[in-house]
Amino acid sequence: MLLDKLKLSKPLIKSMTEAGFLGPKEIQLKTMSRILGGQDIIAVGPEGSGKTTAYVLGVLMRLKYGFEEAPRALILVPDRERIDDVLAKFELLNRNNTIRIVPLYPDGNMEAQINEVTDGSDIVIATPDRARAVYLKLGLNLNKIIMFIVDDAAEIIKKGMQLPVAELARSIVKCQHLVFTEVVHDKLHLLIDQFMNQPALLEVSELAEKRLETIDQLLYHVPDYKTKLNLINLLMVDEEVFSKVIVFVNTRLTAEKVFKSLFKNFDKQVSVYKPLFFDHPGFDIIDDFKQSEDTRILIVADDLKESVDLSGIPFVVHLEIPAEKEVLISRIVKESGNEDKIAISFSTDIELVTVKKIEQAIGQLIPVAELPADLVIAKDVKIKKVKTKAPEDEGLSGAAFHEKKESNNKDYNYSSREKAKMKFKNR
Repeated sequence: MLLDKLKLSKPLIKSMTEAGFLGPKEIQLKTMSRILGGQDIIAVGPEGSGKTTAYVLGVLMRLKYGFEEAPRALILVPDRERIDDVLAKFELLNRNNTIRIVPLYPDGNMEAQINEVTDGSDIVIATPDRARAVYLKLGLNLNKIIMFIVDDAAEIIKKGMQLPVAELARSIVKCQHLVFTEVVHDKLHLLIDQFMNQPALLEVSELAEKRLETIDQLLYHVPDYKTKLNLINLLMVDEEVFSKVIVFVNTRLTAEKVFKSLFKNFDKQVSVYKPLFFDHPGFDIIDDFKQSEDTRILIVADDLKESVDLSGIPFVVHLEIPAEKEVLISRIVKESGNEDKIAISFSTDIELVTVKKIEQAIGQLIPVAELPADLVIAKDVKIKKVKTKAPEDEGLSGAAFHEKKESNNKDYNYSSREKAKMKFKNR
């Protein structure tokens, strides 16, 4: 039997068979032996690749019995819906009635949740912020945890919940850490490097069968929004190539910000579709932009919820990845008789999750373009130099005046963001 390759107990094999599992998925084959062996792992795979089933089986194999005095597995997920998904998977595969599973919903009654955990639990499934809140109220005992699992880690980072994850992980003396994610990027490493111990990186890249014919695409992976602005300004310098461009952003407010950035370099060549402010140049009809000889860049906001006719436009740029993947997909599908055009997308680490979902939907990877050598990377500009003022009168002296110690002199200044980073690093 194919399921025997996972080397699970007979009750678990029986549960999988009755649940309709015909065989293990690639991610399960790659991770199971390491999970059962207690090793830290980072498992990377697209949605639907079987990551949740992998760690649910691993938890049920390692715990085996219930009725310990405190939880032995803590599973962190991004939202309430994901808690329900994981609970459903445990209910499908768990035949051991002694194992007690407690969900901590982000909008639930905290006192009731604390009582439920302290009354007896072996597995706790929670969002990071709620788990941390219950822990700080002494309702979650982490002393017996042997498995610390972060599911859908990229989505947790996207929601800005890195701090509670890191604090909970550092509060556990010693355990196995399992991180499951759709993408790996710098922000993820910044989080997990604080607590993981030489993890094995296990990756699968299953793509659905190619279902859609799309126009040519390019993806620029950039560190932050400011670098996006630098890049779009750098690309648009080539007027001969970028003769007519529509730039999509998520909101009308962002459209105005991008307009101001581009206007500095390209003046009347840039305009906004249905601008927020009456004094900004704009178009209310797309055909007017297409016929304009002076304007070659049009910024369009997705929150207008309007379908845009892209025929005759050689370049379609997504400065921001839309929250709903279907929005971007509708613009890259190749129609019969469609002229040659290119779709260029800019993505930060946070947006890579949606990019992966788009690749799954269209059944192909989007080629990643190399960043131009002369692109200014905003995050590399860290220390701002400030001029120090020499005393006007070197003869000043007395009780109210003394020269600065040499150790107190400085010719640099840190921003509040950099100070916060240094403070976090030193904790």
